Amino acid sequence: MSRFNTVNAADYALIALYFGVVIFVGWYSARKTKNTDDYFKGGGKIPWFLAGVSNWVSGFSAFMFVAAAGFTYRNGLGAAVVFTSATWAYLVGAFYFASRWRRARINSPLEFLTRRYSSSTTYFYSVTAVVPQIIGIGQGLYILCIFVATALGFAGGSHLVLGFTFSGLELTMITVGLVMIAYTVVGGLWAAVLSDAVQGVIILVTSLIIFPVTFLHLGNGAGLGAGFSRLWHEAPAHYFGLNGQTGQPLFLLCYAINVLLGYNVAWWQVQRYQSVPDERSARKMAFLCAGLSFFGPLLWILPMMGARVLFPDIATLWPQFKAPEEASYVSLALMLLPHGMIGFVVAAILSATLGQASDGFNWLAATTTRDIYVPLRQRAGLPVPSDTHQMRVAQLTMLVIGVLGIVSALFIAKTGGAFDFGLKYYSLTGPGFMMPVLLGMIYRKTPWWSGIASSTAAFVAAFSFLAAGAFPAHVYERNILSASIAATVVFVLSAFFYRADDPRSAECRRFDTDLRTPVPIDPDMPAGGLRDYQMLALVSVLLGVVLLACVVLPSSPLASPLINVVAGGLLFAIGGFLWRASRPAKIPFSPPNKAVSPLVSNE
Repeated sequence: MSRFNTVNAADYALIALYFGVVIFVGWYSARKTKNTDDYFKGGGKIPWFLAGVSNWVSGFSAFMFVAAAGFTYRNGLGAAVVFTSATWAYLVGAFYFASRWRRARINSPLEFLTRRYSSSTTYFYSVTAVVPQIIGIGQGLYILCIFVATALGFAGGSHLVLGFTFSGLELTMITVGLVMIAYTVVGGLWAAVLSDAVQGVIILVTSLIIFPVTFLHLGNGAGLGAGFSRLWHEAPAHYFGLNGQTGQPLFLLCYAINVLLGYNVAWWQVQRYQSVPDERSARKMAFLCAGLSFFGPLLWILPMMGARVLFPDIATLWPQFKAPEEASYVSLALMLLPHGMIGFVVAAILSATLGQASDGFNWLAATTTRDIYVPLRQRAGLPVPSDTHQMRVAQLTMLVIGVLGIVSALFIAKTGGAFDFGLKYYSLTGPGFMMPVLLGMIYRKTPWWSGIASSTAAFVAAFSFLAAGAFPAHVYERNILSASIAATVVFVLSAFFYRADDPRSAECRRFDTDLRTPVPIDPDMPAGGLRDYQMLALVSVLLGVVLLACVVLPSSPLASPLINVVAGGLLFAIGGFLWRASRPAKIPFSPPNKAVSPLVSNE
């Protein structure tokens, strides 16, 4: 560990600055939130570029920087096949799902289930999905804080707070979780989108720095080319081909199914498509995400391959980890980056997971408020609550969900095996919830109960194989395939029971008509986002100034303080680009002496 820099006061200050920035974003977003449409889907006014960056960042989490880094360390370039696969999934979305989700004309994600299937299906999903989502938030928080607490040297020891004793890891989870709750509860979806944009800036700059620094170090002063040459000659055999899981067709097929579902019909994805003004914006958002999903992962996949050469026996560096290769990213950062940038990297990984969790908060609050609370009040004979009332319920729901997420993280921390737990969690719960959504969007002539039946069949199949202990060497593939096949078979069979004249099919027929009818562009809708670009530009410049100031800090021979200057310059460039984007388009000059005939349409 002597080769690594340790986190110092400057790094802590930069991390604290990041926390301050996201809380400010929450406050700033609260000023934009006037009603529940603003709170849950940004009023449909979020610019496609911001929505796209937010959508892409939401696909990141500490899992990508930890578990995915370990996967790349073990398997090499084949990881690129896996981690760039979101590209084609987003392209499918751009050509098919983007316009259809925009035409769905829904105000909350689970409203799709009511329109496509029935209100009973919405209740079924609401009851069965809340607990797994809370566990998922807790699992993500736990993985994040393993990384952060270890990087900060805070994982061990005991700390007395308000009369209670917590380990360093537990205290980290509580602190990070409370910040996550604070800015999401206050700002709603606008807070999630704008904080995701800040996080996107941090992740981009960090990745752009880690990539060349790693290969310059590999090259021993002879340049980037020498670094790539060393990787080529010293990497293990078969490191540049498909090997391990990346060489197993069944694994790749199951991962493709998972990616198709996650990047097209997951609820956070639905919210993003609903948050932009029109179908064209939704497609542009999906194309942007496709491009980012192809080039972005390469910026950290290749450095992780370099880490295999730099740390061939990484288990001796991180003996406290069950999978020490998952510390390859933090190892590069602590060895090659100066103080200031180290805090920046920790903030980047913090930001990635916070963005993902805040999206989970938002859609859970949306469905609890609009799909459960409001209908139950109506059934009880009470009036529909006002927008202000609904917002308060949503904020209270987010608070409760956030606290339960922290509690579940503390519980998972006592069970151990977080990464195995995470893989099993996603493969067990994902297909069961998302396959009926995918199938129901593509084909719409099934009875009202087909969604419940399809989802139930998926869970019965997956958990039956789990209970039987079948195919223990291929648990991920077993869960994905059993659930997906069972859901599809039951859905197809249910189509034989469809009756168009059934009154319970009326809403689905209207929904089918809506999906075939483009959403007209509202010419009176104000263009949102110009001031938001200005805010992001100022945040980028502020972070750049801080990194430039860090150039005076002591550094190690391997971590030149000039790296902070380069990073600060990148932030200034990003800030300038965003400020330029915030300037309104110039209106073409029209000569005053030209009259317009009243018979000629302005359109």
